Amino acid sequence: MNFSYGKEKLTLKNVFEIAQGKRKGILIPEVIEGIQKSNAIVQQVIRSGKTVYGINTGFGPLCDTLISENETQTLQKNLLLTHAVGVGKPIEPLLSKIMMICKVHALCQGYSGIRLAVIERVLYCIEHELLPVVPEQGSVGASGDLAPLSHLFLPLIGEGEFWEDDRIVPAKKILDQHQLHPLVLEAKEGLALINGTQFILAHAVLGLQKMKYLLDLADVSGAMSLEGFQGSAAPFKAGLHQIRPFKGSLKVAKRMRMLLEGSENLDAHKDCDRVQDPYSIRCIPQVHGASRNAYKHLKKLTTIELNSVTDNPIILSETEIISGGNFHGQPLAMALDYASIAASELGNIADRRCYLLLEGKYGLPRLLTEKGGLNSGFMIPQYTTAALVTENKSLCFPPSADSVPTSLGQEDHVSMGSISGRKFNQILGNIEKILAIELMYGAQALEFRGSLQCSKLIQKNHQLIRAKVPKLEEDRLLKDDIQNLVDLVHNQTFIVN
Repeated sequence: MNFSYGKEKLTLKNVFEIAQGKRKGILIPEVIEGIQKSNAIVQQVIRSGKTVYGINTGFGPLCDTLISENETQTLQKNLLLTHAVGVGKPIEPLLSKIMMICKVHALCQGYSGIRLAVIERVLYCIEHELLPVVPEQGSVGASGDLAPLSHLFLPLIGEGEFWEDDRIVPAKKILDQHQLHPLVLEAKEGLALINGTQFILAHAVLGLQKMKYLLDLADVSGAMSLEGFQGSAAPFKAGLHQIRPFKGSLKVAKRMRMLLEGSENLDAHKDCDRVQDPYSIRCIPQVHGASRNAYKHLKKLTTIELNSVTDNPIILSETEIISGGNFHGQPLAMALDYASIAASELGNIADRRCYLLLEGKYGLPRLLTEKGGLNSGFMIPQYTTAALVTENKSLCFPPSADSVPTSLGQEDHVSMGSISGRKFNQILGNIEKILAIELMYGAQALEFRGSLQCSKLIQKNHQLIRAKVPKLEEDRLLKDDIQNLVDLVHNQTFIVN
């Protein structure tokens, strides 16, 4: 099944289908015609001698410096070389691939003036898993993600590095293996490649894919904790949420009813003398639901950005070439910061449920062990969730609220959205660990509920846990148990629907 770059709508789903090789991205004649038409306008500007920013001028504060026709190729090469100043660890290869997919789709819309041959070379890299090495730090998120995109496209000109399995190798070596010559970039092409929001966008795309599963899994881990605690399902009744109809709350309440359906464990305690559960149980729809609202907001904006043109200048027609600000990352940066808070809250409330299961109430032994004193039981893993929760809180400072002027004041307001995207994914990585520990606690709590059966979906997940982590009878090293469950979460193995 093919995807037509520049023609069809790019979605989160087909980004991953292309990245995983399940769908091939192609160029159709209509799109090729648009690319060539846009490039012809650039060539016309060069021949005319008319001064147009980004085509025959310098960049940033040097925008008023005219570049001669015979210096154009040197300028474009220098642009990539001088902007490739990223530092820090490399991003994972999947992110590099998503960046290339997003950039090709933007270039194929025919507003960037780039030659078809350059786009075809990027497509070759995507299809043959030639994934550039891109440092994670160095972008301020306007004038696009200049540093990471420069690293991403250095291999086109024979510079930079590619991944070869887990090793980093010079790009020239891989190009030679594929019998590819370095490209010589023409007017506007270097700028079209490195101007854009694809680093921010790739982090949003990857984070949304993680967050979608973690939102569902948070409901499952909350339901398992509720089963272990023998809480009440009454707060999830439809009528309660229909009179405060936030979409996220409605969905989570419906999911909780589904997750707890047919539970003998809860049915046996419908008429107990407990008045109400703590908020971390009772308010799952309100809290998890608010996080879902933020997810939906980010997904909507990310989908718009996936199908946008974010380089500069933009070639609208033969007579209209506009130097604008579509490269500014603020639209995604602010939403990423909002989503980071939303993701962090999933961990915050999960940690509270872990603590709740340790208190020794309603038939559960303190610290979830029958042999307390000699044994510490599950006392200490909650220290880990507490540490992760606080780490996430510290990561919730919104980089989009900050701006440090660059480029001699030409770029006097920037989004810092690259940092927002990186922190969003860091937080989600911590949520994977917190939910893994809550699931371990919930599974242990269920061991003390006798022969009463919990709901079928919770039973299936309990079995997945027990296949990796046995019931804790006496103290043992829990490090491997926790890691086994983190792996199940990370690989999206738990059943959530």
